[in-house]
Amino acid sequence: MAAHTLDSFCCRFLNRASLKAEGDIGSDGSIAKPWSLCTVQHVEDLKSLIRIFPLWSSSIFLSIPIAIQGSLTILQALSMDRHLGQHFKIPAGSVAVIVLISTSIFLTLIDRFLCPMWQKLTRKPLSALQRIGVGHVLNVLGMAVSALVESKRLNRVHTHHLRSQPSSIVPMSALWLFPQLVLVGVGEAFHFPGQVALYYQEFPASLRSTATAMIAMIIGIAYYLSTAIIDLLRKVTSWLPDNINNGRLDTVYWTLTVVGMLNFGYFLACARLYKYQNAEKEVNDSSA
Repeated sequence: MAAHTLDSFCCRFLNRASLKAEGDIGSDGSIAKPWSLCTVQHVEDLKSLIRIFPLWSSSIFLSIPIAIQGSLTILQALSMDRHLGQHFKIPAGSVAVIVLISTSIFLTLIDRFLCPMWQKLTRKPLSALQRIGVGHVLNVLGMAVSALVESKRLNRVHTHHLRSQPSSIVPMSALWLFPQLVLVGVGEAFHFPGQVALYYQEFPASLRSTATAMIAMIIGIAYYLSTAIIDLLRKVTSWLPDNINNGRLDTVYWTLTVVGMLNFGYFLACARLYKYQNAEKEVNDSSA
């Protein structure tokens, strides 16, 4: 119903922008009012953007927890034992590199092994929306694991009476942070390529460069919003004090888990209602 309403809006309202009215065309045939008269291609481009917007917006709320986790993980690493052996200490800021490493590794594994195996078993390729959906699930799992690890860290803090010692090192290895970062990295290996594939498939040729730019917009908006959310949490809750040993980072992560689950439900609804514009290609992909 929602998809039908959106299509009706596009057809009845936006199509008027390409209809000529008196005074729109000059005596020499040029467009006299370029702001009130658009080409049919411009109208179709705008329709494509409006149709994809709900799915695109779900990716913003997918990236916000990733941005927040990136900041909080560094704070956790600073308070944990980062030694590997007697002579090497992991820089706290380098912990986030695990996300990039896992993404790079699993991009290859997904393209070379998982996708061919999936197609062999189901006789259908892994679609763009399915990739994005898997990314959503892995992101939620990453936040849940983050919450569990932080709960364990806080238990160590309480056991060793370190709440009033902000500069103290909790007797817990920073390697405990790696699983959550790996999960987020694998999720990115699924959903970011899935989004690019979806936009390229659904957008007309005139919007191909826009397809890539939309990913950059998602990341930029998500990081700005993550900063605003952290500031808001610091003002209205006691979860994020300067001394994280007195805070509740685990509650922050559980909140992100719940938000991620709700966002995944929103994505599923949008994906179910979405009507492919490039139907011919979708049929060909399904029968491959």
